Amino acid sequence: MKISRRQFVQVLAVAGASALLTACGGSSNNSAAGSTAASGAAAAAGGSFNLKLGHNLAEDHAVHIQLTSFAEQVKEKTNGTVNIQIIPNGTLGSESDMISQIQAGALDMAKVSASTLGNFSEKYNAFSVPYVFDDQAHYYTYMDSDSAQAVFESTDDQGFRGLTWLDSGARSFYTKATAIRTPADLKGLKIRTMDSQMAIDMMNCLGGSATVMGYSDIYTGMQQGVIDGAENNVTALRDHGDVTKYYCFDEHTRIPDMVIISSNIWNQFSDDQKSAVTECAKAATEEYKTAWKNFEDEVLDKAVNQNGVELVKDVDIAAFQSAVQPIYENLKTANPTTYAVVEEIRAMV
Repeated sequence: MKISRRQFVQVLAVAGASALLTACGGSSNNSAAGSTAASGAAAAAGGSFNLKLGHNLAEDHAVHIQLTSFAEQVKEKTNGTVNIQIIPNGTLGSESDMISQIQAGALDMAKVSASTLGNFSEKYNAFSVPYVFDDQAHYYTYMDSDSAQAVFESTDDQGFRGLTWLDSGARSFYTKATAIRTPADLKGLKIRTMDSQMAIDMMNCLGGSATVMGYSDIYTGMQQGVIDGAENNVTALRDHGDVTKYYCFDEHTRIPDMVIISSNIWNQFSDDQKSAVTECAKAATEEYKTAWKNFEDEVLDKAVNQNGVELVKDVDIAAFQSAVQPIYENLKTANPTTYAVVEEIRAMV
């Protein structure tokens, strides 16, 4: 498989770190910095794995805290035979970079958004369809179902599979000057979206102007008037609260984060190891539901009481749902694989 120069450099960096550890007298069996190849060799010899799990969030983020707990539980449940090192802060590159590294055998696990995984399996795109989930209860019911598990395993032939999911809340609009209560309020507004055709189509249906830019550019974009707002879950106010006047709870999408693992590594696990890791993964998902809620409450409290953000909850959800119906009609013919998952989700209402 061909990888980019950036990914090649990252692979070399990982390999270099492992080599340096050995040169300094370290043991790959005691360090989670060992490469996937080292993990495989250890598995063949004694059933032990030293794995790396990358993500692009900071150490104080709820995701990192939960993944650290998950790694500790896995080590305990597997009697020390599966050790996971968490590598935060985007050290290993973007989500797409990390997926490529897993496919190339240079990384074992990663936390990525389901929206990114839509590039590898059209089934994942169903999670980005606006209002496919009615509310949090509907979202949780589906994500914990066997139908969702089939989506998680749909990338096995590409070298990785979903191990579990983490709540990432509901995405809504937040703006610097305009309260959004109906789709008509978005008319003429430039709203930052992810680089996702689904997000762009949604904005077109709602009457706003989709402006694709990186997350790190939102603050200055809003400050300088390049954009009028953005859409994300409430924790974005941790970074953008002092340039935001309104956070409007239209809750158009609920896109989960996914913890993925190399299929090669998964297939090398013993049945007992698979069972233990799966058990710990499910426990992490359950624990994180509470951790995420606490994280949201903490961010909202600061946004309201320190930054003066106004929370707009009298949103005409029905009007938004009606406006995005053309997306569903288009999916029926243009993306039947995605639409089949949409139907499964809607059947659980």
